[in-house]
Amino acid sequence: MVRRPVFGVLTALVAATIAASAAPAASAAGKPLDLDAADIPALQARMSSGRLTAVGLTSAYLDRIHKVDRKVNAIIAVNPAAIAQAAESDVRRRAGKTRGPLDGIPVLVKDNVDTRSQQTTAGSRALRSKPAKDATLIRRLRDAGAVVLGKANLSEWANFRAAKPTSGWSGVGGQTNNPYVLDRNPCGSSAGSAAGVAASLAQVAIGSETDGSIVCPAGMTSTVGHKPSLGLVSRTGVVPISAEQDTAGPMARHVVDVALTLSALQGRDPSDPATGTYPPNQPTDYAAHLRPGVLKGSRIGLWRLPVLGPDVEAVMTKTKNSLVKAGAEVVEVTPPYQARLGELEFPALLTEFHRDIDRYLATRPEGPRDLAALIAYNRSDPLEQTCFAGQELFEQALAAPGPSDPAYQANRRELTDLAKRSIDETLAKYRLDAIAAPTNPPAWKTDCKTGDNDVIPSSTPAAVSGYPAVTVPAGFVGELPVGVSFMAGQWTDARVLAYAADFERVVPVRKPPRYLKTVG
Repeated sequence: MVRRPVFGVLTALVAATIAASAAPAASAAGKPLDLDAADIPALQARMSSGRLTAVGLTSAYLDRIHKVDRKVNAIIAVNPAAIAQAAESDVRRRAGKTRGPLDGIPVLVKDNVDTRSQQTTAGSRALRSKPAKDATLIRRLRDAGAVVLGKANLSEWANFRAAKPTSGWSGVGGQTNNPYVLDRNPCGSSAGSAAGVAASLAQVAIGSETDGSIVCPAGMTSTVGHKPSLGLVSRTGVVPISAEQDTAGPMARHVVDVALTLSALQGRDPSDPATGTYPPNQPTDYAAHLRPGVLKGSRIGLWRLPVLGPDVEAVMTKTKNSLVKAGAEVVEVTPPYQARLGELEFPALLTEFHRDIDRYLATRPEGPRDLAALIAYNRSDPLEQTCFAGQELFEQALAAPGPSDPAYQANRRELTDLAKRSIDETLAKYRLDAIAAPTNPPAWKTDCKTGDNDVIPSSTPAAVSGYPAVTVPAGFVGELPVGVSFMAGQWTDARVLAYAADFERVVPVRKPPRYLKTVG
């Protein structure tokens, strides 16, 4: 159920701004603003010229949530303070004190990111309470002037509860649907974030990923998703699975919006040790690296992954042709060690989840204090069993070896090493600048009884190694989107974003969703 905005008590100045800015978002000629097509630079140009206000833009998105989200169910709750935050942005703009490209831009946040003014649930009814403080990335969004529009639905516990989950379902939010075909799945776990931006319910969304949870939903919904290098964006205040792999990252309809949002999110955080490795020469403005023509002269490895089927294979053939047309040299590759990565990853995550979820729950003022209490809660709440009843992963994690176990430590060392080598050795062997791979198969039908039908191996090397990956729309299989992911070595976020942006320029395949009920 979407909770509608409650505007509360505002200062006289902000209230006056709202009254003066309440007109619908429109151009000077009176034409409605095309939310789907507009990127952040275009919106900032409108606001700078006086043709648009942050209140008008935020109101347009809230209105669209009211009209469209009943089909998609991407939003758990809108932020009661969204209009007030937008009005404050308009005040800053009139005073010449705009904070940067995100000032006044509505951002949707996955509901596993702590927001002190709203509940943060990870989709679980056991966690329906407010955290003690904002996540670090929320503070950075606020410092950049962004409007926190609301909380997005997700696969409950980021798809780490049941052995056969249904992506996009949570006990708090219900089932998120794919905006392109409503009975198809949006993939997980950042399902609401991806479906929300695909349906133009926000300009930008924040997702999180342990393995595939940003890139797969973005690919399934013809949006852009960036899984940053591990340590680029603070995880403090994000409900965890594994400190060795987790990261948050931006999702949007345009690569430039993802780049601008990443610029605001990135940076060191003393409370997240992974950010201590953040290199001093890392860019602070990723959008500045999005130069047209950057693919020309590059060497791109194409990892086809025929396991995803002949329809995806056809999309990858078109992708190869487009890359060549853009001036890239394409070499077909298969990164090594994939089978061994599959053997090692899951047991490591069980140990890490038990360790990290207990640490996180200890920071919450209310609710279960550890994994054992979560398991007990799920057994007592029938509504937590309405789509998938199982919590096998919780139970296996509770029984898993502890983080000091020598076998676990050896397996994690091998796992991370092989993931890095799978990318590094492929790049070196073929003298590549990046590797491109299909992000996802066509979306499967959502079915609580059978769970997901996901075979998505392309996300694992970058996810486990902590290297960056960005997915961008590549084409369609009928009505269902397919993305292509660009990945490269450690701290090459600017490079993969630049390749994705150039691909987006030369292959403008994205089209707005039509909210079809089903397809044959």
